Amino acid sequence: HPDAGGGAGSPRQAVAGCRLAQVLTQYCVGANYGWLLAEGLFLHKLLVLAAFSGERCLPAFLLLGWGAPVLFVVPWVVARYLYENEGCWERNEKAAVWWIIRCPILMAVAVNFVVFVRIVRILVAKVRAHQVSRGDTRVR
Repeated sequence: HPDAGGGAGSPRQAVAGCRLAQVLTQYCVGANYGWLLAEGLFLHKLLVLAAFSGERCLPAFLLLGWGAPVLFVVPWVVARYLYENEGCWERNEKAAVWWIIRCPILMAVAVNFVVFVRIVRILVAKVRAHQVSRGDTRVR
């Protein structure tokens, strides 16, 4: 068969392209959560530190947003290739391999939730302090 050698348009190339799309999808999902966490941390630092300079922390935020996903997507690719190398990698039958991707994302969500709660507490405290300083009797 002419396509068996892996030429242009072969089934082997189609599977490789599909797997590449899966890898890029997982990286983009991870980057979404990484940037969400970076933005939460940035807002928290803005509220806590009066003299906070975002430019000084920019490299760390860039690393968190774009670099952190590589730390779990690459091991996921290796594990998929070694232990679950079937089809387009769209099915997740081995839970351990799937948790390589899901665990860091769940941790980012958990940390972001804690940051969110702290931000809300800071904002509520600032609003109360502002109202008390103005002698607003509605807060009492």
